[in-house]
Amino acid sequence: MLLSCWKRVVPLLAAAVLTAPGCKNPESAAPAGGQSASSAPTPAAPATPPPAAPSAPADPATVLSGIPGMDFSSLSPTAKRELADVLSDNFCYCGCPHTLGACLKSHTPCKHARRMTQLAARMVSDGVPATEAILTLSAYYQGFPSPRAQFKVDDRMCMGAASAAVTVVEFSDFECPYCAKARPILEAFAKKHAQQVRFCYLPFPLSMHPNAVPAAQAVLWARDQGKFWQMHDALFEHQSNLRPEAIATLATSLGLDGTKLAALMKTDAYKEELDNYRSQGRAAGISGTPSVYFNGRTVELSFVEANMLTHSLEDELEWSANKNAWAAD
Repeated sequence: MLLSCWKRVVPLLAAAVLTAPGCKNPESAAPAGGQSASSAPTPAAPATPPPAAPSAPADPATVLSGIPGMDFSSLSPTAKRELADVLSDNFCYCGCPHTLGACLKSHTPCKHARRMTQLAARMVSDGVPATEAILTLSAYYQGFPSPRAQFKVDDRMCMGAASAAVTVVEFSDFECPYCAKARPILEAFAKKHAQQVRFCYLPFPLSMHPNAVPAAQAVLWARDQGKFWQMHDALFEHQSNLRPEAIATLATSLGLDGTKLAALMKTDAYKEELDNYRSQGRAAGISGTPSVYFNGRTVELSFVEANMLTHSLEDELEWSANKNAWAAD
């Protein structure tokens, strides 16, 4: 089946913003019964707080002023109105009985309120309406108690210790331009948090990209020669020309046998392994590449800045340390 591309792309902002997943997979329906659960059962979590009762439109000047350490003066008048609605119509997820705006002003130790507001401000500045921003925030927090996807990774395609508290899995396609843009941000994040994060790559070649399978074969073959990351980097760096003959030349430049690789790419070598990775992705319900998971929890990339990856890591560490619950402030 021919796969299509995402229509909306969030531009890179000062080289620190992840793009929206660029190569969409229409075979992305979640499996029956939802995602495969992790081996450890997830205890019941508090119910998602409902939106506050509808009220008169919030006054942005009143709602957005007086919040310690936060300045929204750079937002347009429209974005300020939308953000004011988010802060007035959405409860905080820390468990306090306040709207997000009230929590920011009266419950200042709450980390979640600040993070939610930063996310919301980013979204409304991109033209996202308050209703959609609230749904996105809800989906993010609902991801923590929801069943987690399970992945079988290969240590040779991971960076970081297997004992790291958080395993970040990326499904990616070497011909997907959005994967190429996300790559340096994700890898810099993994290296910066090497003590806490294990970053694993899973190939997910899409049929819309004619050289995606040969590129995936090449990286798995290079892995077996002990040069996975070298080939991984070379493929992304030469993404504009991934014809099999060009890939073979890349192998030679890495000190590998390009002639042998050229012959291998004419066969169905690694088909079973690639099919397995595709099956894992489909079981997790991925909607396109790149798709990223923190300990089996999906992380939406369409609005996330690099520092939000750090926030998500901190949330994941807090959730795990408190046995699948948020820490009391």
